[in-house]
Amino acid sequence: MALTPQEIQQKANLRPTLLIGIGGTGQKVLVLERRYECGGGLWTEESTLPGFLHSTHAVYMMMVDFAPVYSDFRLTDDYMVHHIYPELQFAMPLSDGRCVCIYRDIDRTCKSFSEFSQRDADAYREFYTIAKQCVDDYIGPATYIPPVGALDAIVHMKKHEVGKTIMSFSERKPIDIIKDTFENDYIRTLLLYIACHWGVKYDMINLGYLVLLYLNRAHSYQLVRGGSHMVAQALNKIIHENHGLVKNNQMIKKIIVQNGEAQGVEMQDGTVYTASKAVLSTLDPVQTFIDLMDTNAITEAFANKIKKWKWESYSLFGAHSALAEPPRFAAAEKNPAINRACVYVLGYESMDELVKHFDALYAGELGPTIGFNACFPSMHDPLLAPAGRCASQISMMAPFNLREGAEKWYDLKYKQELSERCHAVLQKYAPNITPDKVLQTYISTPLDMQNKFYDMREGSYKQGAYIPFQMGFLRPNEDCSRNRTPVKKLYVGGSSVYPGGCVIWGPGYLAANTIADDIGAAKWWGEPACVTRAKSLGTLH
Repeated sequence: MALTPQEIQQKANLRPTLLIGIGGTGQKVLVLERRYECGGGLWTEESTLPGFLHSTHAVYMMMVDFAPVYSDFRLTDDYMVHHIYPELQFAMPLSDGRCVCIYRDIDRTCKSFSEFSQRDADAYREFYTIAKQCVDDYIGPATYIPPVGALDAIVHMKKHEVGKTIMSFSERKPIDIIKDTFENDYIRTLLLYIACHWGVKYDMINLGYLVLLYLNRAHSYQLVRGGSHMVAQALNKIIHENHGLVKNNQMIKKIIVQNGEAQGVEMQDGTVYTASKAVLSTLDPVQTFIDLMDTNAITEAFANKIKKWKWESYSLFGAHSALAEPPRFAAAEKNPAINRACVYVLGYESMDELVKHFDALYAGELGPTIGFNACFPSMHDPLLAPAGRCASQISMMAPFNLREGAEKWYDLKYKQELSERCHAVLQKYAPNITPDKVLQTYISTPLDMQNKFYDMREGSYKQGAYIPFQMGFLRPNEDCSRNRTPVKKLYVGGSSVYPGGCVIWGPGYLAANTIADDIGAAKWWGEPACVTRAKSLGTLH
């Protein structure tokens, strides 16, 4: 069952899996998947009515232009993985009929901003240029090379202007970056939402570089034609074509460790799979090192590090609906393009409302304002809904641990009322979406996320919080951020490992390279073009 090292790469990136190399002279690969379809958050299901396909977890692909998986595997040419790249990326309709818009095109974006503030339009153009250079020359390429310690990184970054710029942003709070750069409250609100929605606290220092990344990526959101699971299915096909094996519905009891070396895994039914070369876990660190390992397999000091792992401060509440018709936004009367945006930010009309929502989340509450992002994928992809109908997604930041306890999310009435409140906000901006137009809704709560994906504890869709001591060389800690672990032959990948989550294809790519190097396997794939370019500029070394 020979499988090239590149398959090791990709399966590392499917988060709820363990990959086992099971001996032989070639790379024999076995993937053990708890769920009935491999792919983690790349999940699409017919969860409302027949003919409506909903990607109920990962929807937006932000690193398509950087991630080497697409070119290395020829996913588009050979496996029919196509992305849809809407011209209007973000739209934030307002109750007065206006709308703040971010387009793929910077000129159109600045024109939209100028309707609110010419100063902000000019400031955004300047910020866009800075962020693009920082992402193109350093942050993006660095996603696909192993991390280095903080001191080494600082020394090198001080040698070039891009590095100095990134460091200067990193020292600032996201909210201060936005406030210091822009004056209009509507523009500030949209940009702070984009910068912080994926788990960056608005008032935290040392993560300001993520503001550069997320605002740069605000021009690069893409959807997968046919639903997000099309990417996962392509990767599954590649494994089978290369004689690898994927076993679904598998429950792992423990990772077998003898004499400080990973030997394989034992399943709950007693089946044992042995590994001669490598065991790769893409689960979160608590599952890998505490739940699935005997206490004597790791030192007490290392176990204490793992037990300090922090889950995310909030998760996501999703309302995935079959609509009788696509929404028609009131703001589209002045600009018809608004009816075909990729992402809508709805409900917030001031930075104060957004900040109060964040503060409420940290206190285990939803807050007074119902705000969220929404997407209507079938407006861009007719494969996802019957003709004339619309598949929709509402995704609202929500705490896992509510004040009443996480079990409150089991309350059907509570969930349904929250979904109705979200749809009422949608109707405020798209008046045609009256309650009778919502034919069926599938609700996904933070607790559902934990129950559905065991590696997303407390609804941690990135397998752990984005805080300074869980980023870079410290994700998940200094012992494991380069994929090797204190247990010989045991490797880690997935969102809890550098560089992090949100379908960026970095942890698996790096794990593949590490494993291939350690077992002496020849790499048929080359260095990512973005990395080669950055090295030639001197921004990476």
